[in-house]
Amino acid sequence: MKKRVKKWIALILTAMMVTGLLSACGGSSGSDSKSGSSASASSASEASDKGKGGGSNKLTIYTAFPEAEVVYYINKFTEETGIEVNYIRLSAGEMLTRVAAEKENPQASLMLGGSPDNYIAASKQGLLEPYQACSLSATPDRFIDPDKTWNPIYVGCIAFACNKDWFAEKGYDYPTSWADLLDEKYKDQIIMAHPSTSGTAYTVLATLVQLMGEDQVWPYLEKLDKNITQYTQSGSAAPNAVAIGESAIALTFSHDGLQPTAEGYPIELSFPSDGTGYEVGATALIKNGPADEQENAKKFIDWMCSVDGQNLYAENDSFRVPTNTEATVADGLVTLDKVDVIDYDAVWAADNKEKLTGEFEENLVAAPEE
Repeated sequence: MKKRVKKWIALILTAMMVTGLLSACGGSSGSDSKSGSSASASSASEASDKGKGGGSNKLTIYTAFPEAEVVYYINKFTEETGIEVNYIRLSAGEMLTRVAAEKENPQASLMLGGSPDNYIAASKQGLLEPYQACSLSATPDRFIDPDKTWNPIYVGCIAFACNKDWFAEKGYDYPTSWADLLDEKYKDQIIMAHPSTSGTAYTVLATLVQLMGEDQVWPYLEKLDKNITQYTQSGSAAPNAVAIGESAIALTFSHDGLQPTAEGYPIELSFPSDGTGYEVGATALIKNGPADEQENAKKFIDWMCSVDGQNLYAENDSFRVPTNTEATVADGLVTLDKVDVIDYDAVWAADNKEKLTGEFEENLVAAPEE
């Protein structure tokens, strides 16, 4: 039975950052592909007539970041560099699909945000141009792509985002294991995205397979499905539904689960004690993207990996944990060392994505429609 999608849809300029960190590490690359975007592309802000990257003052990005959050980063980057950024907001799965569809004529220079399985898959399909940022010296080796194609910009683990008011009214404790989610008291109260369209949801699926094994995961998910109210298209939509009381629990990344609390919504996180997966959020150059944007794209990657770029997470109340260990971690954030994380295998997850998402649709529910 197909469950329908409900779609849910900050700008504060702060102190100027050090320009020197924006110097590119590598030379230009790319082809003569024409720059372009759909009608949903948005201009971040007014930019100067001449960018500092050479060739153009433009940059086109596909991003899995939430709308308001990505605008904050884009405006800071434009303020510092004069480079005008156009972006299209997509779920992580949609972003990969779009880049693959445009392989012969790429319309963007950069993928921004989303879990590494999408970037590993994109790299194996020949969709990405290898590039490593200048500013990874303070990033732990376990977060860095050994193939030097994509770049780590944040980390976050899968959590149960719970509506405090609902739990207080019912007198229930928060769930603390994957088995707890099967309790019939949560019927039509759990929400998650669909793993075919959402990197968040695919991380949930891959986590459960790695925890339980394929023989056990499908019976578990069939039971969990009885408590699922809907499968959304985007991972960030699920905690938004919990924020306004339409669901009691969202299966989501910790940073997305906490995002609504910045606006006063009643959400608290719980983590499964039997183990949870995590993502290393990434960014990468799209192969053969618009030639005149390549240096600007490299500047953006360098900036997002730098201390100053990742300090913006705390400034913007994004609740993302920086991968740069010299960047500020906002008060109250749960870091990986405080959670029972599994030894999540992102390469395995990428290699098995088509198979697992196909089985999810066959055994449970088709991907949500637009």
